[in-house]
Amino acid sequence: MKQFKAVFEIVEQNNCPLYVAGECLTLSDRAIGCPEGKEVCLILVREMTELLFVLLKKQSVDGQGEQDNRLYTCSGCTGLIKFRRVRNSVPVSTIKGPAAQIRSIASLLKGRKIDSPFLRVLPESVLENFFKACNEVVIEERGILIHKGEPNHNLYIILEGSLLVEDTHVIIATLGEGEICGEMSYLGSGVAGLTVRAKQESVVLAIHGDDFSRLLGSIASVQVFMAQLLASRLQKTNAARAKEFESCMSGKLDEVVPAELFQIFHMHQKTGVLTFHLQEGEGKVSFREGCIINAHYGKKVHQDAIFAILAEKQGTYRFTAGLTPQEMKAAEIGDFMMLLMEGVKRIDEEQTA
Repeated sequence: MKQFKAVFEIVEQNNCPLYVAGECLTLSDRAIGCPEGKEVCLILVREMTELLFVLLKKQSVDGQGEQDNRLYTCSGCTGLIKFRRVRNSVPVSTIKGPAAQIRSIASLLKGRKIDSPFLRVLPESVLENFFKACNEVVIEERGILIHKGEPNHNLYIILEGSLLVEDTHVIIATLGEGEICGEMSYLGSGVAGLTVRAKQESVVLAIHGDDFSRLLGSIASVQVFMAQLLASRLQKTNAARAKEFESCMSGKLDEVVPAELFQIFHMHQKTGVLTFHLQEGEGKVSFREGCIINAHYGKKVHQDAIFAILAEKQGTYRFTAGLTPQEMKAAEIGDFMMLLMEGVKRIDEEQTA
């Protein structure tokens, strides 16, 4: 794709606190350049970013470029400027100065247009300091951003990709570009209640909860937004947990024998705990993606517990999805098919003895 670059000359200004007529602005697909020696206006950055997408689309459709003679305006504050596109051969000296400063802010966005409900409620006066307090974080696919039960002091805004919110490997929600997570850090809670991982490679802006509160904590619009977000997230989390609880598998062993149950969970790569209520008490078999990683029944554990459970014909069972972080790291107690075949063989031998 051909690189885009445009130069604009300010042809009129009325009470603009920063720029005067005759000065030039530059706009490319990578950065915005302001007149030398002048501060960066974030309102102008917003207007120019929107203009960039319009011009890029027009260039790809009809090839219109430097001949564009339309008059553009920036009137987001008490002042007003009007500017028109001119030839790109403007002397470099007119576009130096704080261009690097605007890149330091714009580089966080890197040409992305973020449709974020949260950013829309922020006053223009705090945007610059807010972005300066942020760091960009890249998360690889399936990488964990927030661990349940571990300290988290940051609030995140998704720039690219999507994140999964999980509770013991049960997906509570999927968050997309412009949404935020880690909102509990806003309340000063240091321990995460849920796990957040990347569905695909993702990019987020991270701001420490203390910086967030210092910069935005006293702004009414932010307080209202965060209160509504927290209430909504809590409601969705409770609904997801209730749905998961209702969907737990349960039944009787006179309808399906343990060997068939094990095969079902293995084939469908289930992760969770299969609990049995049997003649000798409770038995539990833990699956991780269809593999057996733990088992106990009465005083028997691991393989002996599996063989004993396979022999049972009466009782009830219940499967609950999800494992603890420690169980997720546990090794398999044996090859699944070998365990199943050995268990069935022992049952046959006992019946023929």
